[in-house]
Amino acid sequence: MSDHNSPTPGHKLVLLGINHNTAPLDVRERLAIPAGRLADATRTLVHQPGIREGLILSTCNRVEILTLQEDAPAADNHTPADLPRFLHEYFSVTPAALQPHLYEFREREAIRHLFRVASSLDSMVLGEPQILGQVKESYTVAREVGAVQSNLEALLQRTFTVAKRVRTETHIGSSSVSIASVAVDLARKIFGSLQGKTVLIVGAGKMADLAARHLIQQGATSILVANRTESRAQQIADEFRSPTCTTAVIPFDSLYDQAERADIVITSTGSPQKIFSRSHGQHFLQRRRSRPMFFIDIAVPRDVDPSMNQVEGCFVYDIDDLQQVAASHLADRSREAEAAENIITNEVAKYQQRLISRDAVPAILALQQAAEAIREAELARAAKRLGNLTPEQQAAIDALTRSLTAKLLHPQLTALRQSARNHDED
Repeated sequence: MSDHNSPTPGHKLVLLGINHNTAPLDVRERLAIPAGRLADATRTLVHQPGIREGLILSTCNRVEILTLQEDAPAADNHTPADLPRFLHEYFSVTPAALQPHLYEFREREAIRHLFRVASSLDSMVLGEPQILGQVKESYTVAREVGAVQSNLEALLQRTFTVAKRVRTETHIGSSSVSIASVAVDLARKIFGSLQGKTVLIVGAGKMADLAARHLIQQGATSILVANRTESRAQQIADEFRSPTCTTAVIPFDSLYDQAERADIVITSTGSPQKIFSRSHGQHFLQRRRSRPMFFIDIAVPRDVDPSMNQVEGCFVYDIDDLQQVAASHLADRSREAEAAENIITNEVAKYQQRLISRDAVPAILALQQAAEAIREAELARAAKRLGNLTPEQQAAIDALTRSLTAKLLHPQLTALRQSARNHDED
């Protein structure tokens, strides 16, 4: 891979990140960025030396930094960008704790990775629909703080188009699969049936909304909702109430007094601290007279202390545990994934070709302008010898000289374009 075809000459595209394949949950949750801090993190990123444009994608399964960096020679006293140092300093995570889990992609491979992520080919649940919306949210925040300008703008717009093409031309997202649906699938498998079970949803974001929909589809007949903003919890409860499903709101300050009503707790808040501890689990089980209680924690950082698993009768599943359930979806989607990968390969090549052509444009324009200046100068000199010409004669001479110039330039312009292509291949 060559670095010569950067988004603009003198710049390079670099993507650094960790995800569910490279880092365990206890590492990922240390880098998770709440929605309210994403703008600050993005501003801090683009104020780093050597960074021209940037975007941060932070989800439950990945934290990735996409940057356009200056690529000036050392003689220019240029300070190179240091993305690992940014991560270490911003998140107060030691290099030793982070370095083994990082991956880095540049230029063509960074473009490919971005296309794959947005198309849900790199997700824990292949084909899940949420990731594209998350990429768009990161893009919106980056634009608002001025971190995305012309270069990343063009790349991200193309990314959205590619993801839409994958969705349209393959069946990779034919059934609604998400972390929320996998969590509900796990709950159903644990109990055999959700009929007659009471489910408590803690948190009222998109994941909670999706979980509620899947719970009802799987036969849940009683749903409780708790959220710090009680009006949002009430909206979810009202939306999903039906003749076959009762819903109710638990005030957040009464959560620990009423949570034992639930057989299954699905939690997905954005809290930086654990909501449920081991002592809470002991309290719940005492009041439930040892009837088992299942916690499905799809939050990053985690809402449930893993030590609750040590309480007899408490069973805790976090987002990494869901990978085993997600794997069952993979076989059915492998053929569609292959078709999607072919689309990605084609789109990466097309986008790279646009960059190559654009790199050759300044030289092509300069050559054309120089040739036009010579043509006009020669016409001006010849005008004295030709004498008075009719408008038709002037037009004929102008057309003739333009045609000759174009034909003479054609081999040089073709060579410039081919040279750019060869440079990329080298």
